Amino acid sequence: MDSTFINIIGTIAAVSMVLGYLPQTVRTIRTRSTDDIAMGTFLLMGIGGFFFALQGFLLGNIPLFLTNLLTTTMSAIIFGIKIHNDYFKNKKK
Repeated sequence: MDSTFINIIGTIAAVSMVLGYLPQTVRTIRTRSTDDIAMGTFLLMGIGGFFFALQGFLLGNIPLFLTNLLTTTMSAIIFGIKIHNDYFKNKKK
């Protein structure tokens, strides 16, 4: 297969992944609302993103590394706000 075609597919995948996380991250930061967010989803997505980033780093694949570094960071932000909200809500009860 043509390497240009493969790179285009990879670029589309990377942009889609980052843009897929972005709306939820922005909304969570703005509203601080996490009631409808499944904690396990963002924990596992963050772990998966971390290991894909590590793989990209170890392979020297900068696009794979950067894409997954961004998605891991966004997952961590959402997960952190979720933990904070759940901890303080339970503490007040």
